[in-house]
Amino acid sequence: MEVVVQTRGGKPSKRFPITIKLESTNATVKQLKLQIQSTSKLSFHRQRITTLEKKALDDNEAQLASLGIKSGDKLEIKDLGPQVSWTTVFLTEYAGPLFIHPAFFFLQKLIYRKEFEHSLMQKVAFGLILAHYGKRELETVFVHRFSSATMPILNLFKNSGHYWGLSGLLIAAPLYGPWNSAKALEGTLRSRENFVWGMVGIWAFAQLSNLHTHLTLRSLRPAGTRTRAIPKGYGFNWVSCPNYFFETVAWTAFLGLTWDLGALVFLVVAVIQMYVWAVKKHVRYKKEFGKEYPKRKVMFPLLA
Repeated sequence: MEVVVQTRGGKPSKRFPITIKLESTNATVKQLKLQIQSTSKLSFHRQRITTLEKKALDDNEAQLASLGIKSGDKLEIKDLGPQVSWTTVFLTEYAGPLFIHPAFFFLQKLIYRKEFEHSLMQKVAFGLILAHYGKRELETVFVHRFSSATMPILNLFKNSGHYWGLSGLLIAAPLYGPWNSAKALEGTLRSRENFVWGMVGIWAFAQLSNLHTHLTLRSLRPAGTRTRAIPKGYGFNWVSCPNYFFETVAWTAFLGLTWDLGALVFLVVAVIQMYVWAVKKHVRYKKEFGKEYPKRKVMFPLLA
């Protein structure tokens, strides 16, 4: 099989067009990309290949023939630019709060210009932040399976800005200040153990539920594949993206515990972004599975 690979619109460049010869009639998209990499020196992960009709060849294991590609066809390629692995992005963005919060918690004299006793609320909130992002890091290494190996390197800075800025600096700076110290909160609701541990209970329930949904999603995708199946069971019987719902519950409990303005801003931004992602996944599920996909809400049970 021979195919011609050209840039979008067919405009000549230093690398393209090129003619790729594939020995097997059962050649896959992956084999095509590897041959393009060998011939043009354009990295495998920087390639986005489409037909002239703009149909994306994004399943690396699919045979070209099964996608309607035949010898003599022309394909278009786009250079996606510098890439970075999903794992690297996740580990980097979640690391920010794990360094920023300890700095504000332990360096009170340097940052707030005075020493004071942390309140129970501050101590517990600090522990919840470390537990949350520690969980995120472990899930990245041991649980998550990504459909794509890489993403544009600019996402590393965008995502890190979100977590380092909003969940890191914006929450930590006011949260660990003297205005939330043991003396300042004495006699208030946030100093009562029943209230504090009640919020922790809600937070823990949501975190464990979130982990359960991540493990369910992992079980649906064998390692090294893009296989998808209809997610079912706890959480998924209510909504398409229960992981986002439980994430929302966890951060709502954190906000209820701390009354922190930074936590409110982070929660609002996060919920909006998660809902956008949830809608896209919900639509994709319905398109992919058709009538087999159960009737369920997008992210919030009984609501939306």
